[in-house]
Amino acid sequence: MMMSGLPCLSIGAGPPLIVLLFTPEAAIPTGLGRRYLMRTVGPFTEHFTVHVLTRRPGLSPTTTMAELAAHYAGAIEATFSESVNVLGMSTGGSIALQLAADHPHLVARLVLGGTACTLGPIGKRAQRAYVDRARRGQRPSPALAELVTESAIGRALVKALGWVADGRKDHTDAATMLNAEDAYDLRGRLHDIKAPTLLIQGEEDLVYPLELARQTARGIPGARLISYPGTSHAATFTDKRFVSDALTFLLNG
Repeated sequence: MMMSGLPCLSIGAGPPLIVLLFTPEAAIPTGLGRRYLMRTVGPFTEHFTVHVLTRRPGLSPTTTMAELAAHYAGAIEATFSESVNVLGMSTGGSIALQLAADHPHLVARLVLGGTACTLGPIGKRAQRAYVDRARRGQRPSPALAELVTESAIGRALVKALGWVADGRKDHTDAATMLNAEDAYDLRGRLHDIKAPTLLIQGEEDLVYPLELARQTARGIPGARLISYPGTSHAATFTDKRFVSDALTFLLNG
């Protein structure tokens, strides 16, 4: 289904919870991607009607994070009569931060997983390589291997798996989204976020280092930060504490 032009998956019962995340295509994931998605958001459907939103297809290559956030703001404003809770993960968390800063009246409570007010240097380098490869018509996912592991053998394996997973898909929209994040830096705008905010961060996150998450939490009035020792970027979302900590904040404050 669509929500004001944005691909949307709605599931569960209760008040709305908007979930923002990065997807390789401008569509709700299918197959293994859908299974991974449901593993992450499924527990939230016991308390909320979860609306997973992804970017609209056919974006201009020069689209900015503010423009992306405006697309989501328009969908939320057209669909709901009151402000909504928002859960943003990784690049989806960057959009959630931009949304909350630019359109504070739309966000009731904000949970951010594995994200920060800007990319770290490793994340920026890897995502720029992804964008460059995609725009040259190459399979781009191998560029992200250094975000997964620091092991040379592990990176070689992840590159091979990424190359296979990319297949012959069109990654133009994904490159546009990551290109927008490349220029994204909200360090001077964090005070504009009015929603009660919780950040959950793996202490070994290579994409958005813990110190950037700390800066983000310090810049948002009243924000809280929970960090998981020894936890990587991807492992943050599958950690058994993630759902529990997020739900405690959303349900009890």
